[in-house]
Amino acid sequence: MRTHLSPRLEGWLLVALAVLLVGGGLGLRLPQNVDEERFLGVALEMLQNGSWFVPHRAAQIYADKPPLFMWATAFFIWLTGSPNIALYLPGLLSAGATTAVLYDLGTRLWNRRIGRYAALLFLATYQTYSIVRTGQIDSFLCLWIALGFYGLVRHVLLGPAWGWFYFSCAAMGLGIITKGVGFVPALMLIPYTYAAHKGWHGVVAMPGQAARWALGLLVLLLACCLWLVPMIISVVRDGGPEGFAYVQEILLHQTANRYASAWDHREPFWYFFVKVIPQYWLPLVLALPWLIPAWRRQLSKHDGRVLVLLGWVLLVLLFFSLSSGKRKIYIFPALPGLVLVAAPLLPWLLKRWFHDRIRARRIVPVVVVVWLGLWFARGFVEPVIEGQNPHKELMEQAAYVTQGADLVLVNWREGHWLYARQPIVHFGFAKPSATEQAAR
Repeated sequence: MRTHLSPRLEGWLLVALAVLLVGGGLGLRLPQNVDEERFLGVALEMLQNGSWFVPHRAAQIYADKPPLFMWATAFFIWLTGSPNIALYLPGLLSAGATTAVLYDLGTRLWNRRIGRYAALLFLATYQTYSIVRTGQIDSFLCLWIALGFYGLVRHVLLGPAWGWFYFSCAAMGLGIITKGVGFVPALMLIPYTYAAHKGWHGVVAMPGQAARWALGLLVLLLACCLWLVPMIISVVRDGGPEGFAYVQEILLHQTANRYASAWDHREPFWYFFVKVIPQYWLPLVLALPWLIPAWRRQLSKHDGRVLVLLGWVLLVLLFFSLSSGKRKIYIFPALPGLVLVAAPLLPWLLKRWFHDRIRARRIVPVVVVVWLGLWFARGFVEPVIEGQNPHKELMEQAAYVTQGADLVLVNWREGHWLYARQPIVHFGFAKPSATEQAAR
C-alpha cells in the first residue's frame, strides 16, 4: 500500500490508532481484580497521606512493588479527577509509545512499509490488549522497556549513537523502579557483542569504548536513585523497624529471592511456550512455520539485525522461563522485538500466500480492519459483561446499614479497602489463600 503521507504524519496517525483501539471503553472500566484494586488504592493513599517513597496499603507498608506505576496513577488521578480513568492511562501511554517505537525502528532499519507493518502487527496481537488495557504494573513497564529497546537499537544497529544509549539506560532505570525486571533490554548486548565480534553486517562495532559503556551503568543507577535515595532518607529519618524491613523486602526478597525461588504462580519451564505464546501471540504465532525457516536463512547470511533482535527475544523468554514463578503477562516485553524482526518478512509471506489468489488478496485489508475493529468493540463489551465490582456494592451496602460508623475489617481484601465509604479499622492485611493466588 502506497501512501503520500509524510513519515511523521503517518507515525502520528498510527499512534492515534493505537490510542483509539486500546482506549476503547475507557471510562466504563472498573478495577476488577486484586492487582488493579491494590494499585489504585495505593495511589489514592499516596495522594491522601503523602506516602510517596514508602507506599502504604490501608496505612500498612506495601512492599511488593516499587512505586513508579503508583506515582503515574496518582498523577493521572490529580490530572483527570477520575480514578477509574486514571488507572488505565499509563497503559494507554505505553501503547502509543510502543507503536511509535516500532514504526520508527521499522522505517529506519528497513523502510516505511515495514515500519507500518510492525506497528499494525503489534496492534493486531492478542496480548497487546490483554496487557495495555489493564491497570497493572506490566502495562506501564512496557513503556520503559520499549524506550530502552529503542535507544539500544538506535545505538547498536543504527549508531553509534551514545546519546540514545544513555537514553536507553535511563529508561531501564525507570523500568527497574517500576518493576525489577525493567533492565531486560540490556540482554540485547549479548547477541550484539557476538555479532560485532564476528563481523556480521548490520551491526555497529564500537571497540575501545569501555568507559562510555560503563557510563551507561551509572546513568541507569542514577535513574533508580530518583526513588531509592529519597526512600532510604525517609526510612532513616523515621527510624522505625518497619521501614528497615521494607528496604530489605523490596530490594532483596521481592527481587532476587522472588526470581530464584518464587512462592506463587509456580509453573514448569515450558509454560510460556505451551500455554501462553500459542494463544496470546495470535495471530503472529500462526506465521511461525514460515518465519522460522526464513530467519534461519537470514542468519546464514550473517544478518546482524536479525541476530540481535531475535536473539534478544529468545533471551527474554529464557530469562522468564528460568524462574519458577510465571504469569502470562511476564513475557509481553519480548513481543515488540518479535514483531519488529517479523515485519520485514510480511510482504514476502503475503506474496507467497496470495500470489495466485487475487480475490483472497483483496480480502486481506478487510480482514485487518474487521480484526482491529473487534478489539476496539471489545473495549466496550467487556465492562458490560463484567458489571460492577462486587466489593464496591458490598461496601456501599455496609455504609448504608451502619450509617457510616467506623467499620472493623477482618480477613479483608483490597476491594474492601478501596471501596470503603466510611472509616475502617483492621488488624493487618490477610495474605490471599492458595485458591485466590491460583486464580490471579
